[in-house]
Amino acid sequence: MSRSVVRESLRMLTAKGLIQSRRKAGTRVRERKDWNMLDPDLLAWMFEGAPPLGFVRSLFQLRMIVEPAAAELAAELRNARQLSRMGHALEVMAQNGLDTKVGQAADEQFHAILLEATDNELLVSLAGSIAAAVRWTTFFKYRTTQQFVDPIPLHQALFEAIANSNPAAARQATAALVLQAQRDMEAALGV
Repeated sequence: MSRSVVRESLRMLTAKGLIQSRRKAGTRVRERKDWNMLDPDLLAWMFEGAPPLGFVRSLFQLRMIVEPAAAELAAELRNARQLSRMGHALEVMAQNGLDTKVGQAADEQFHAILLEATDNELLVSLAGSIAAAVRWTTFFKYRTTQQFVDPIPLHQALFEAIANSNPAAARQATAALVLQAQRDMEAALGV
């Protein structure tokens, strides 16, 4: 391996906050508690192999805390353009399935638009991380040969609740969707 590749790798890991370099002390891996575990690249690396079950459960706990509340807000605050974009993403998911790259990209877009529809800049800032979590958990589970519950009807129920400006139904539909995704992911891990 050339020195330039090593230098660039160390530079990237430093920028991500995973390692720390000091003169005369060398390069050390920072404590895991100091890592940005929601960094999309770090999530991708975690899902290259089989991610630890504790990490997967933590990821779904975070989604369960954030997404149902965001859906509730989105049902109250969404605009016609956001609703149209969500509907289009749902159509693409239904046409292509979530076992395809096109369907998976539409799924990510659906969840990102949901956060955008909250009109809360802090929730919107989580869109990249939530989309990455959706991407990698979906990608991971479809690498297995198992059959999973079709998530399109759950997405449809969520979309309808938001379209009908029904915050309680949006919260409930999102919770059901995230819980089913967690069950599928755990099954893909053999739990």
